[in-house]
Amino acid sequence: MVAWWRPARPLFGLAVQHEKTSFRRTIKQDRSPMEKLRLIAVDADDLTILSAHCQDALTKLSECRYFAREQRFIMAMNRFVWEEAQMGERKGLARLLPLRRREYERRRAVLHFERVRHVAMSGLDPAAMAETVLSLLSIRFNEAEAPSGSIELVFAGGSAIRLDVECVEARLTDTGGAWSTTARPDHDRPDPAD
Repeated sequence: MVAWWRPARPLFGLAVQHEKTSFRRTIKQDRSPMEKLRLIAVDADDLTILSAHCQDALTKLSECRYFAREQRFIMAMNRFVWEEAQMGERKGLARLLPLRRREYERRRAVLHFERVRHVAMSGLDPAAMAETVLSLLSIRFNEAEAPSGSIELVFAGGSAIRLDVECVEARLTDTGGAWSTTARPDHDRPDPAD
């Protein structure tokens, strides 16, 4: 049995079709080999959605660039594809059977901020950490005098990049390159250092 449905409210105009099959209770998404995600954020609520899609993205300081003259900050990253991971979760007894490891996906993406007046780093040394891998945990907006404020890119280990902006104007775009991985970020697991 095949049923087609669309989400009630498409995310930023992205209407995604899904194929549900009752055979082995699997869910497959009807996509081109790699449908690219493109999101735009123009307020704090949009930025929260963008943050969810960027959670656990991996980057390096050498892949972060601030163009002062253009007031632009760009960060290239390897994004964990949470929207695929959530759809393919196994249910019931199927999740207890370790017959086959679940495969997840990472994609190459770019996070792009406009109207950036100033960039500051906390807990990061550009000279020493240029090639250190950073894991992005969240993106927060702290409003100062509307619509301006600061956008904070929070990384694992307590480091952060703060962008002072005139207003929220951000884009997340998958640029190409996708690959599978069996490793899924786990925030419920206790820290081994504790």
